[in-house]
Amino acid sequence: MHLRVLHRTTFTYAGKAHDSFNETRLRPIDDATQRCHDFKLRLTPGAVPRDYSDFFNNTVHYFEIIENHPKLVIEAVSIVETIPLADRPPVPRVPIAELERSAEREMLAEFYNSSHYVPLEVELWREAQDALAEGRGDVWGDVRRLGEHIYRRFAYKPKTTGVNTRATDVLKLRMGVCQDFAHVHLGLCRSMGIPARYVSGYFFNNTRRPREIEASHAWIEAWVPGHGWVAYDPTHDRVADDRYVKVAVGRDYADIRPVNGTYRGAPTRSLKVDVTVRETPVALPLS
Repeated sequence: MHLRVLHRTTFTYAGKAHDSFNETRLRPIDDATQRCHDFKLRLTPGAVPRDYSDFFNNTVHYFEIIENHPKLVIEAVSIVETIPLADRPPVPRVPIAELERSAEREMLAEFYNSSHYVPLEVELWREAQDALAEGRGDVWGDVRRLGEHIYRRFAYKPKTTGVNTRATDVLKLRMGVCQDFAHVHLGLCRSMGIPARYVSGYFFNNTRRPREIEASHAWIEAWVPGHGWVAYDPTHDRVADDRYVKVAVGRDYADIRPVNGTYRGAPTRSLKVDVTVRETPVALPLS
């Protein structure tokens, strides 16, 4: 499937802003499940972005706008080809004991320890024990059962949590949005010794059902020895398929903020984010 993604962020200031220094993580990743054929970052006021790869191999664009400006518009446009699930290698059944003695796991310590939004406190371990009350299975099977548990036991309710809500807070509330469910899923997996990482991206919603969001989204990937990272979406209770576009990965949301920066001048009066994802017949180049 070929998808065209438009992500526009507009900052409007109560006066003039200046000395604005920004980073963005908006370019989709190239991996075995997708290919970014084209990407453009358009900035108003005009600036020339530069880029580098961060610790997690995400593409980071950075730029500065020194002069006074009443508004900042960051527009990212991407053309991405995604691979259908049927064309991806099947996930093997790997016993938990094999994961525990895997040499690969030792290289992924940052993905099975605490992080800013996912403190590995006893409440998460207890929740994982409840979810796997019938006993442990294989790695990928446990990941899916933990995700299914979140889908069944947590209510999708926007505006009940905020950008600073941690996984342990969501456990108490039993509600939230995709970012919250991804953080809880990470906590449950890590509590069970399964390396897992946060994924930010987009979801092409061509057949909307109850609870399904549009456009910007978050889910997780878990590590299966001998296979690699596999994606699961606890918000929708399913394996991430060719409707999903992956943009950045990290320990949690703190590592993958789409837009992050500082500036001097008047306070921010409003922030607006618009995202659209549309299917396109072929990977046409961006003008």
